[in-house]
Amino acid sequence: MNQDPKQPQQLEIELTEQEANGTYANLAMITHSPSEFVLDFIAVMPGVPKARVVKRMILTPDHAKRLMNALQDNVRKFEDQFGPINAKDRPEFPMNFRGPIPEA
Repeated sequence: MNQDPKQPQQLEIELTEQEANGTYANLAMITHSPSEFVLDFIAVMPGVPKARVVKRMILTPDHAKRLMNALQDNVRKFEDQFGPINAKDRPEFPMNFRGPIPEA
């Protein structure tokens, strides 16, 4: 297959109906090993003593850094349009509900 290296390749991305609705999370916990970053997105509900991981994403270090840069860029664009995001201090609930720190 001869492709012109000057022409960008198109990537078709499918968004299923289930994923199109999105998943609510109000906490993210990140761990890493030498070969991967693990992002756990968690739903914590007021008055409920148990939180639930609603999505787990596993990324290579390269993709984790690309995600970080994309988030920084998008937060900057958001704040340029809507004003500063007032980040609150860490939540008061215990942060060790997840168990031991995973290792690879």
